[in-house]
Amino acid sequence: MWFEVLPSAIIITVAMSVPIYAMYGLQKLTLGNAYRRNMDERFSRVMYQRDFRLTDNPYVMNGLHAIPDEGKKNEL
Repeated sequence: MWFEVLPSAIIITVAMSVPIYAMYGLQKLTLGNAYRRNMDERFSRVMYQRDFRLTDNPYVMNGLHAIPDEGKKNEL
């Protein structure tokens, strides 16, 4: 009958979802943040490097206040 496929469908669904939820904990342990930034495009990688260079933490929201003025070198 149709219900005989349910155990295997449940096993496949659980097996496919384990890596997604496991990455949450793994990234929380390794990066200190549960979410990664998207690095698919070159512009995203450049922005990641810029944020890391400016604040040493690319996961903090950075605005114009994070970019030092030309006259003030070591105020951050």
